[in-house]
This record gives sequence, C-alpha cells and structure tokens, in this order.
Amino acid sequence: MLKRVERVKQLISKSGLDALIVTGRDNVRYLSGFTGSAGVLLVSAEKALLFTDSRYVTQAAEEAYAFEIMEIEKTWPEHLAEILSEHRDMAVGFESEHVTHQQFLRMAEVLAAVELKPVKDMVEGLRAVKEEPEIEKIRRAVSLVDEAFAEILDYIEAGRSEREIALELEFHLRHRGAERIAFETIVASGARAALPHGAASGKLLEHGDLVVMDFGAVCNGYCSDFTRTVLVGGAPEPWQEEIFEVVLEAQGAGIAAVRAGVPASEVDRVVREVIAGRGYGDYFGHGSGHGLGLQVHELPRLDRFSTETLEAGMVVTVEPGIYLPGRGGVRIEDVVVVRENGAEVLTGTAKDRLFSV
Repeated sequence: MLKRVERVKQLISKSGLDALIVTGRDNVRYLSGFTGSAGVLLVSAEKALLFTDSRYVTQAAEEAYAFEIMEIEKTWPEHLAEILSEHRDMAVGFESEHVTHQQFLRMAEVLAAVELKPVKDMVEGLRAVKEEPEIEKIRRAVSLVDEAFAEILDYIEAGRSEREIALELEFHLRHRGAERIAFETIVASGARAALPHGAASGKLLEHGDLVVMDFGAVCNGYCSDFTRTVLVGGAPEPWQEEIFEVVLEAQGAGIAAVRAGVPASEVDRVVREVIAGRGYGDYFGHGSGHGLGLQVHELPRLDRFSTETLEAGMVVTVEPGIYLPGRGGVRIEDVVVVRENGAEVLTGTAKDRLFSV
C-alpha cells in the first residue's frame, strides 16, 4: 500500500495539485486497503488521512495501516474543511466521477478557501496495471468460473428457465468460495441470445437454442468475467455453427494481438476486421473487451475509441460476439494478462467447438 500511496502522491504533484480527495470506494480500497463502505481519503505530500465513522474505526485501523484514521461525526466535507482551514490557495483535486452534485455543492461551500479541481481516472490509471499478487487473486476468481461452468453443463436442458441456470451458477460459485457474483448473471437463450446483456429471464430453454452465459465471481475483492455459448441438444444449424466459428476466429485474432506496447484500439480493430470480413460487421456493436480488477469494468477499454496503450501487467477480457436479431447470438470471452511478448490466457475452459448439452 505504501508504494501505491507514493505513486499517487507523485501524480498529485505532476498534476499541479496540492492534495487529492479520494471518494471512489474501489479507489479507497486500492490505496488504503480499507474495505468498509464509508471511507474518504485525503492524500497530500505530507498527509495520508482516512475519514470514516464510528462503525468502521477499528476495521480501518487494522486494514489501512499507511493512513491516519480520522473518525467523523459530521459530514466528510466539513471534516476536510477543518483539516484544510490553515491552508489557503491550495489546489485540491476531487474525483469528479465519484462525487454527487450535492456533495460537490457542500464541498464548494465549506472549502471555499481552496481551489477545487475535478480529476478523472487518476487512481483508475494506477489500478489498470496489476501487481502480481493482484493477478493471482484474479487467477483464482477465474478458476471459480471455470469450475462452475463445468458443473452447469450437466444441469442445462430443455425446460429449465434461464433464471434457474443463473441461480445454479451462483450456487456453484459461492460453494467454491466466491464472495459474491461480479455482476448480474447473463443467461440468454434462443432469440434472446441476440441481446448482448440479456439478463436471465423466466424463458424456458428449448431444443436447438443457443444459450449465451456471461458470469463472474469476486474472490478476495477481485473479479473474473467469463462467457461461453452452448447449444441445447442435437447438432447445430449451419448458421449457428458459422457464427460460432467466426466469433472464435475473431477472438483468437484479438488475443494474438494482445501484448505490451500495442494500442488497445488495435485489438478491437483486429477483432472487428475478422467479423466484418465474414459479413457480420453490422451484428457486432460493443467493444472487444475491457480491463478487469476490483471492478468488472476497468481501464483499459478495448474499443475503437480507446486512447490507452497496453502495458505489461494489465488484465483484460477479449469478448467478441455476433448477435442476429430474432434468431440468436454467440459470444466467447476469456481473461488474459498483458505480458511483454504476448497474452497469458487465464481462462481454462475449452472453446474449440460449440458444445451441445
């Protein structure tokens, strides 16, 4: 944690700031180790303070050893004002994406003596490059989804509902040690498989349905993200087999493009080129992947608008899909670590063919 605090202090200085107010919950955890739900940090060259209420003071003292713990009885902007009252003309950054309008108005009122400056992605940029212990936590979270998927295959059959499949997946994840699911589980079958974010519904699976399952686990605070598409019974129709093969080829091309120094947008370009080249470009609308860590969606973004460059230690997903309205869809997603010479794939589940269950 001390190294992370020093790194953010360097960024604060380079940004022309005197201090930074950190309010994003995952950013608070990343910098301090504090896992409670009520915490705000103030970081400057001289100070590293964690503000929390009486419920979490003991926990904060145990977890956030690099920070001085300040128990708050008022609102956190008021306590910040007391700390900064002797420092006029300071430039103090705040996380614009993690402060409500009401909180900003209160800060502007009680911190009138300082210059408040909005900051975006300062801590998120640090979080994008993982330390090896973080990667090991993600690796464990990935292993849980691999195991849960292997278990669910025997459970999937015509007549079961999408919600039943989602519930069974969550049971297997928690049974194996997951703290919680990383996001609302997607189980979309038949024509609903053409919905990229088709949350599990009461629809019953039918013979011949494609079923897209996208789910993740949280382990030691870190997320996994996994997607596979299976067929309910029998042999696939030609169109089903074709779009599966196109998505598989596109994903393989995307993973092959992942390495340190490559623009994140280049991975998306390679993936999109394969899909468009086979005539399905109009049926792949979302980005090709995203960063993964304390949150299921982090920097970098693997899409055409991304400005990030891949760095060794980043953990990303590669997840192309093809979605045919009224018919169905296919998505395949793996988690990979960016290394100097290529990608290390953490996901272990086979994907070489369209599984029939």
